[in-house]
Amino acid sequence: MDANTHKIEAAVAFLGQYLHGKEKALRLALTCFFSRGHLLIEDLPGLGKTTLAIAIAKILGLTFGRVQCTSDLLPTDITGLFIFNKNANAFEFRPGPIFNHIVLVDEINRAPPKTQSALLEAMGEKQVTIEGKTYDLPKPFFVIATQNPAEPFGTFPLPESQLDRFMMKIRIGYPLRSAEKEILKGGSKRSELYTIDPIMDGEEILKTQEMIKREVYVSDKILDYILNVIETTRSSSYFSVGLSTRGALALTDAAKAHAFFAGKDFVVPEDIKEVAEFVIPHRVLAREEYDSINKREIVKSLLAEIPVPV
Repeated sequence: MDANTHKIEAAVAFLGQYLHGKEKALRLALTCFFSRGHLLIEDLPGLGKTTLAIAIAKILGLTFGRVQCTSDLLPTDITGLFIFNKNANAFEFRPGPIFNHIVLVDEINRAPPKTQSALLEAMGEKQVTIEGKTYDLPKPFFVIATQNPAEPFGTFPLPESQLDRFMMKIRIGYPLRSAEKEILKGGSKRSELYTIDPIMDGEEILKTQEMIKREVYVSDKILDYILNVIETTRSSSYFSVGLSTRGALALTDAAKAHAFFAGKDFVVPEDIKEVAEFVIPHRVLAREEYDSINKREIVKSLLAEIPVPV
């Protein structure tokens, strides 16, 4: 097992005292991060989404920015803008919160479409263009966006092109009774997160991301298995639109990170199955007659029918 794998496992164990009952969400978020993807969390308020984002930033020693989306949020509120400096008699660029390593975009579906689209270039190209000038974003760069599924009023549903930019879509869910009891006993520990010592530095993180991408092996048999998964979503009677090529790449990259965290340098079908229910459902469209069925459950049932390579 790689030394950085041990560090990541230690981070998950350490953060468990701050994220009671959210260990699975934390692992999925780190899988997404080290796959160089972005994460969408769809859940109710007050379940620890912000705490999760801060915890990841601080344990990895990265800068953290937050955007609280509202119906009047402008693209420049995210990217930054030029302000005239009277002393210098020139316009100066003031970077927005997007110029952080980890950016929490809270209630993204409350931002108007023009502002949502401002995130597309940043998430896809790792850069932003302002007044005709292009600025590179810091490396690594990770967006965690949240949306509330139970409050549709005053929201702008994310278009498919935006949803496809997120490698994973997850839910945190309510904690177990025992975990919630511990939270009630100790109260919120979010403020303590700002004082924890990081376990990795930026260079180690980038090296680990590159190692996962380049050195975790995916055999032809596993690639054929992934292609069978893709084809099944495209031909299934449940879906009108199947998995895109970008989605297929996301599935492969997430499976690599999952294998790496398990101490392997190769992908097996179980790695793909573990991440598929978080990578695929938000990228496919259910037919009208199946709208009431949970897409995650459909994906799991389809995976169960696909032969596993031996």
